[in-house]
Amino acid sequence: MKILFGGDYNPEQWPEEVWKEDYRLFDLAAIDTVTLGVFTWGLTQPAEDVYDFTVLDAVVGRAAAEGRTICLATGTGAHPAWMARAYPEVTRVDFEGRRHAYGTRHHSCPSSPAFRRFSALVAGRIAERYGDVVTAWHVGNEYGGACYCGLCAAGFRDWLRARHGSLDALNDAWYTRFWSHTFGDWDEIEPPSALTEHWRGPDHTAFQGITLDYRRFMSDAMLANFRDEKAAVRAFSDAPVTTNFMGMYQPIDYHRWASDLDFVSWDNYPPDDVSYARMAFTHDLMRGLKGGAPFWLMEQTPSITASRAVNPVKRPGVMRSWSWQAVAHGADAVLFFQMRASRGACEKYHGAVIGHAGRDDTRVFREVAALGAELRDLGGLTVGARTPARVALLFDWDSWWALEMTDGLNRHLRYPEIVLAYHRAVWSAGADLDAVPVTADLGGYDVVLAPALHLLKGDLAARLAEVAARGGTVITTFLSGLVDEHARAYLGDPPLTSLLGVRVDEWDAREPAVVNPVSFADGTAVDARLHFDLITPLTAAVEGTYGADFYAGTAAVTRNEYGGGAAWYVGTVLAQPGVDALVRRALDRHGLAGPYPDVPDLEVAHRVTAGGVPLMFLLNHRDEPVEVVADRDATDLLTGTPVTRGAPLRLAPRDVLILR
Repeated sequence: MKILFGGDYNPEQWPEEVWKEDYRLFDLAAIDTVTLGVFTWGLTQPAEDVYDFTVLDAVVGRAAAEGRTICLATGTGAHPAWMARAYPEVTRVDFEGRRHAYGTRHHSCPSSPAFRRFSALVAGRIAERYGDVVTAWHVGNEYGGACYCGLCAAGFRDWLRARHGSLDALNDAWYTRFWSHTFGDWDEIEPPSALTEHWRGPDHTAFQGITLDYRRFMSDAMLANFRDEKAAVRAFSDAPVTTNFMGMYQPIDYHRWASDLDFVSWDNYPPDDVSYARMAFTHDLMRGLKGGAPFWLMEQTPSITASRAVNPVKRPGVMRSWSWQAVAHGADAVLFFQMRASRGACEKYHGAVIGHAGRDDTRVFREVAALGAELRDLGGLTVGARTPARVALLFDWDSWWALEMTDGLNRHLRYPEIVLAYHRAVWSAGADLDAVPVTADLGGYDVVLAPALHLLKGDLAARLAEVAARGGTVITTFLSGLVDEHARAYLGDPPLTSLLGVRVDEWDAREPAVVNPVSFADGTAVDARLHFDLITPLTAAVEGTYGADFYAGTAAVTRNEYGGGAAWYVGTVLAQPGVDALVRRALDRHGLAGPYPDVPDLEVAHRVTAGGVPLMFLLNHRDEPVEVVADRDATDLLTGTPVTRGAPLRLAPRDVLILR
């Protein structure tokens, strides 16, 4: 047992004489795991009534003979050309109402009976044939996008009947008396698109309730596709089933999917090469989907991506550092896309463990091999380990969707950016964090962060109040708790009023260049932008005040004593130092800051093994060395070196220490 190491391997793109050399190189790099068959549907089913497993037999057989752990895909991430020709409804209709022809990938209508039937059939055939050699199943690939065709319209109406029960309930939920939208028949309802409720794109809708429900439906429709294939696989194999998520990916609500996956896996392609704090949060988000269970890092590039306007290469040490960061946050597998570089098409310049020249003396290959040796030598100590977090951050796809498509707010506000600011404050203080859904049990957390929690669903208001009442700290922000699950504004005081001890009657939205500084009692001042709540304190104490405009001197940040704890309210988009300072106060109140909270870009994370052994990960994300003092007696697991409390710990640039 060890951390699985390897990645997406596509030998079907190469003659068999290349495979022998690939496995020689895999041995050199300690690569033990291959993901196979991700895009092989056109080979395994070249015609409607023809299945041909010649290539896949050879690919899977060779991997098994080489003793590799096999994660086998169902191959359904892109349907074959014959299907689009024989069943035109299998291709999607886009937001502008255009029926697409065959091309690219991720192009299948989730409501198409043909797609659902054929994808389940091929998944079952593959599972029946290879189930005895597979360690894990990979269904589809990076589900996403949306379809607006007639089949999806019909599916949406069925989904609405099940959700709302009656047209009266639906009209009430969608507030359809506005603009004469009352529906008298289910067949009158159309998907919200550029042809119906939208203008200037998907985030400008006349009816947030309609669009919100369509996004929920589309997420559920693709989940039905996953369930189709999982059921077909399960008929022949008991191996665990997953699909590769994409972190903070807006179109799919991964919380709605989590219970259907046997384990979570995800693809880590950050937008730049300085996103280590963002990646830490996304690892936490993926780990939180199944109650803190470990996940697989299913894909990352060993060097560059090939899909951005600019594609920077990973600097020396970055691939190793980011791989260990995934392990520090819960990964039981570290896998790459791709193992050998494709010769043609759009990903031929995407990073690969083995380049076009097939050499073993490149910088990338040497770094991968060195990491493979470290993972091999570490063994299975971290496999199954858990994160002992006492800080929770609530993440909610419904709030993300609603916040960014609601008129009357600031169109420059971005939900992920708001969330990441509060996560970064915890991350930089070295405290462990769980990113959890709004339905999560909050009983084990001392600090709960709920930034931009726009939709308030179920009994969440009461559960947040319970956190504060028992002595915990709740921190929330502007635009939180203002609407219900249908995006309807609450009448009277919103449900969080008593917990927060404030009233907000107005807000001011300004261009990004406009700054209104917020001053705190300790004399510090922090820039604030975009959104400014005009706060009336009820029972809350004022912690920070605005410095400009007609509301200068009024409350911008408040703290309300509640039971044995407190609830903070931040009425504006504070610059990062302001968020850091107030979150740090909450962490210090509960003794949760890590041992090195004032060392910039030194990440600290903890895991506890299945046997109860505590592990501390230190990751230096800087381009220069960092030296700190050991806060405990320990052993450096990567070198075997004993560490004495009080002794200096020196981390080279991009270096990693794992202390037992």
